[in-house]
Amino acid sequence: MKQYLVPNIHRDGWVFIAIFAMVTFIIGLESDALAWIGAILTGWCVYFFRDPDRVTPVRTGLVVSPADGLIQSITEAPPPQEMGLKKGKYTRISIFLSVFDVHVNRVPIGGKIIKSIYHPGKFFNASLDKASIHNERQSLVVLTEDKQEIGFVQIAGLIARRIRCDVEEDQKVKTGQRFGMIRFGSRMDVYLPKETPILVLEGQRAVGGETILADFKADAGIKSGEKH
Repeated sequence: MKQYLVPNIHRDGWVFIAIFAMVTFIIGLESDALAWIGAILTGWCVYFFRDPDRVTPVRTGLVVSPADGLIQSITEAPPPQEMGLKKGKYTRISIFLSVFDVHVNRVPIGGKIIKSIYHPGKFFNASLDKASIHNERQSLVVLTEDKQEIGFVQIAGLIARRIRCDVEEDQKVKTGQRFGMIRFGSRMDVYLPKETPILVLEGQRAVGGETILADFKADAGIKSGEKH
């Protein structure tokens, strides 16, 4: 019951929550109306930095969503050059995070981090396709037990100006493990070899650490869907 009434809060959030609460107290001395506005904003701040536990499916070959959000596009696209991925065609799954989504990011598949590169850039709206190339980003590559190289990228957005990445090169990671966050509104891209069976659709909602994006051991992916 406690996990529903008192959510986990990411450690980055406590400073912001304290600032919002302090400002609310100060302006509340002058106006009840402002106090209510401040209380609502403080509540939103707590909501934004929530860090719920997730139940991650565990099996070799599964790729889970690294973030909560809307699967905005599934398309063939070249990965950022700094990743140094093997030559070939890649499927890019882009997940857009609004300011109402959980912004804690999770490792999409277990293995060893072989690349972690920060790339400064612009702050276009993260929902735009050009954000993958031009926006500030943190690119990571994980080498799986099956020797597959999977790329995933934290991308800053129009409002998001801070990328946090808590993993380093040569570090071993598990599927669904927390590895960072982006604030306040952003995007996550996952790059998979073109032949990888994809199990999600554009327009679908993803749950970080739980939704299965792809399965290297599946014979075929989902090709179409219906909205109900």
